[in-house]
Amino acid sequence: MNYALTVFNQTGEVLLNESFSFDTDQEAIAHGRKRLSDESYMKTTHRLVRSGKLLLFYR
Repeated sequence: MNYALTVFNQTGEVLLNESFSFDTDQEAIAHGRKRLSDESYMKTTHRLVRSGKLLLFYR
């Protein structure tokens, strides 16, 4: 399945926009959390989606 991880700043500018594939939502969520942590974006507005399904969100 294909997933998209996007991070925005307060003005709406895209700071990170990545696509990746995993077999399960759990694998994608773990990967998304790791990428957010690696880039210090855990407390920045972000979302992880699969086919319109919201898996992670922080505002």
